[in-house]
Amino acid sequence: MIDHCLEKLVEADVENVIVNVHYLPDLLEEHLGNSAYPVRIQISDEREQLMETGGGLVKAQPMIKEDPFFCLNSDNLWKDNASNAFEGLSGRWDSDNMDALLLLIPISSAHNYSGSGDFSLDENGRISKKEPGGIAPYIYSGIQLLSKRLLRDPPAGPFSTMALWTRAIEEGRLFGLVHDCQWFEVGSPGAITPTETALAGG
Repeated sequence: MIDHCLEKLVEADVENVIVNVHYLPDLLEEHLGNSAYPVRIQISDEREQLMETGGGLVKAQPMIKEDPFFCLNSDNLWKDNASNAFEGLSGRWDSDNMDALLLLIPISSAHNYSGSGDFSLDENGRISKKEPGGIAPYIYSGIQLLSKRLLRDPPAGPFSTMALWTRAIEEGRLFGLVHDCQWFEVGSPGAITPTETALAGG
């Protein structure tokens, strides 16, 4: 899964990569150290405490030189169709009005997903959260383009990126881009076989 992300980042001409490690960190560091990808890989070490998605970004922030920067979850797998995910995000980015731009997938295109959606979009692409108990047409793909502005005044310790997204929604600065691709949620061992079967079938 981490190789899939690295391959996609290399295709997008990304040169610097930061990887958060917690589960099996020695194995992951050895694998990354032996890789031949033409990128500089740095490690943000979470061995002692898993910082979650938001806390992990804050911990890694001193190593992040670019602004904006891409952020990926490695437990999702995607195959681009007509358009490239990273090119789409870069082309849509508006620094004056955005703190984060999330790549979104229609529920109907999300393999291995059984939830009721995450977000809705208005006519300008601004994101709103799903109402409690409601249904939303899009889910977060695990890929986003962020400004460092999003990380200002963060909570202490481990926390979810949703805390930062919620503030950006309130400020009208969280946007979404709907992407056409094959997308798979592979966050559990049970999702591996159906994902491999689907990919093998084209």
